[in-house]
Amino acid sequence: MSKMIEHGATVLFQGDSITDAGRSREHDADLGRGYAAMVAAWFSALYPERGVRFINRGISGDRVRDLRARWQPDCLDLHPTWVSFLIGINDTWRRYDSNDPTPVEAYEEDFRTILQLTRDSLNAQLIIMEPFLLPIPPDRAAWRDDLNPKIRVARQLAVDFGAVFVPLDGAFAIAATKREMAFWLPDGVHPTPAGHALIAQAWLRAVEGHTTGHQDPKHP
Repeated sequence: MSKMIEHGATVLFQGDSITDAGRSREHDADLGRGYAAMVAAWFSALYPERGVRFINRGISGDRVRDLRARWQPDCLDLHPTWVSFLIGINDTWRRYDSNDPTPVEAYEEDFRTILQLTRDSLNAQLIIMEPFLLPIPPDRAAWRDDLNPKIRVARQLAVDFGAVFVPLDGAFAIAATKREMAFWLPDGVHPTPAGHALIAQAWLRAVEGHTTGHQDPKHP
């Protein structure tokens, strides 16, 4: 399968509040105020001739099992040609704020099922974005015990399904050496506008670099 985002493609963003970012539930053109809107704007400015359509179906609070439960109406029925995933931090968070953990095995099973359904039903190209975390406030550091295995699952699933992989955990760790952590993720999870821009840059580098060989760190 070609990895170029083709003329007339439909790109679907899926995930939790980081993807949701206040998107409209009534108007697909309103992608919210986060990385999804930034990606769509930059991509459309760089490649207007491709006529690519972007859709955001992120829902705040979702875990991977929630994605699986709504996958038919919120993905398969939309017939996207590319599907971009950012999911996992709530699977960790609920362990610590609600004593409701998602075992890593369940995370992998649900995520793998979603990816297989998408591949079998749509033959869509897949993009897997890495969950991320910074230790602010300091209690977030303990979350690594739960999140790191899920990050490893996301990486392996990208290999298994030939997905474009967007490395974000390390990107935020590097960014936090340049400005204080709160500049990027005030609660260790939810990005500021600068944090969303960092995600958008990483997405564009991974997806377009994957297709064109473009690896300019200043792009976009």
